[in-house]
Amino acid sequence: MSLVLFDTLRRDKVPFEPREAGSVSMYVCGPTVQSDAHVGHGRLAVVTDVLRRYLAFSGLTVTFVQNVTDIDDKIIMRARREKVDPAVIATRYTRAWNRSMDLLNIQPPDIQPLATGHLLEMQALIQELIDQDKAYAVDGDVFFRVRRFEGYGKLSRRQVDDMQQGDDVVDSDRKEDPLDFAMWKSAKPDEPSWPSAWGDGRPGWHIECSAMAVKHLGEGFDIHCGGLDLVFPHHENEIAQHEAAHGGTFARHWVHNGMVRMGEDKMSKSVGNVVALDEALATWGLGPMRLWYLSAQHRTPLTFDTERLRDASTVHQRFTTFVRSARQIVSDDTSPDVSVADPHRAAFIAVMDDDLNAPAAVAALHELVSDGNDRLKKAAAGDQAEQQAVLALADLLVELADRVLGIGIDDWLGEAAALEARIGPLVEGLLDARKQARADRDFETADAIRDQLTATGVVVEDGPDGATWYVAAPLPDPTPDA
Repeated sequence: MSLVLFDTLRRDKVPFEPREAGSVSMYVCGPTVQSDAHVGHGRLAVVTDVLRRYLAFSGLTVTFVQNVTDIDDKIIMRARREKVDPAVIATRYTRAWNRSMDLLNIQPPDIQPLATGHLLEMQALIQELIDQDKAYAVDGDVFFRVRRFEGYGKLSRRQVDDMQQGDDVVDSDRKEDPLDFAMWKSAKPDEPSWPSAWGDGRPGWHIECSAMAVKHLGEGFDIHCGGLDLVFPHHENEIAQHEAAHGGTFARHWVHNGMVRMGEDKMSKSVGNVVALDEALATWGLGPMRLWYLSAQHRTPLTFDTERLRDASTVHQRFTTFVRSARQIVSDDTSPDVSVADPHRAAFIAVMDDDLNAPAAVAALHELVSDGNDRLKKAAAGDQAEQQAVLALADLLVELADRVLGIGIDDWLGEAAALEARIGPLVEGLLDARKQARADRDFETADAIRDQLTATGVVVEDGPDGATWYVAAPLPDPTPDA
């Protein structure tokens, strides 16, 4: 394949070359399950889902691993507030996370390892580093010696002397070097703990992914994904732990996505400016939300605002309307003329091969729809060649939008058709009343009926043979800060 990806480690677009021909191994840093997913989480989910889908679309077999951090300071703090076991919190929000991912049409991971299920692998890696004098134990805690790994800082392009490890600074009085970070934390009163050679305790955050990724994908797996906020220190530390212990290459390609912003600020639980993912999906719908996520190149920031979301809703309606129209004017025995669609397929693939350029891919789908709309009138008049053409274009739009971008056009049209069947008598009754009002020149009433239907997502189109209608996703009118 000719896919090139921007690799954070090499700071350049590089050809994607899998470790094994025909197969791809992907690891994505998963959630710390201490609360519900928010819109910011959804961006990593969509970016990695589209990458996974595109790799499969290109003929590769993908093994996709996304971990769950089910023990962490934040989980423990929430458990204390609610006066429950931390495992209750972790279980509750793991289930909530998976439900939210289903709503966002994220393909589930092939493997979803839990941190607490991989303590032996973590301890083995820690012991290997101690044996090589690259880590040390202090009263039950174990710290990684940052300066013993010559490659430290190569992912984030930071100089060692300019670094700070963040939260681990609280242990600076017990470290040999302030830069050293914790891999194992000694047990504290009323906290979960597990036995180890250094005493009862629990793993640090960074050791989890180093151990779990290699456990399930092997050394030198193909792609490691995450948000740009994880480059340092989390991903830097993942590399250091594995490569200091074993040498070789931890991951071959590093793909990071930009953050979601609310105005000028990153969307973050710590800041408190989050929008719940389930709430956003309920307001805007799956297709518009996925299109909004794809409206910026994945390495750039993305702002959550009403105007951009309404634009995404308009795009979704344009795509679904074309597919509906194309299918309505062709007979069941019409065969698609794929030669008409082939240039559009090639255009889509070309931009996706260029670092997964989703905005350009959506633009390519717009060109496809424009081509189809130009052909619809002749197709509706019975031109068989044009019917074959619009059917091929509609089929390709659904294939690329659903199979690769995960927009869910076919599912939406199926749901709309079912809804139309249920509300048909009511809508027809209102249209009859509107027709009579127009005959009586009571245009105020006629317009009010149409406005009422439009507000509920029913599109009315007047033609020479009377009014026709269909269900389309209504454009929401959320609160101003959404």
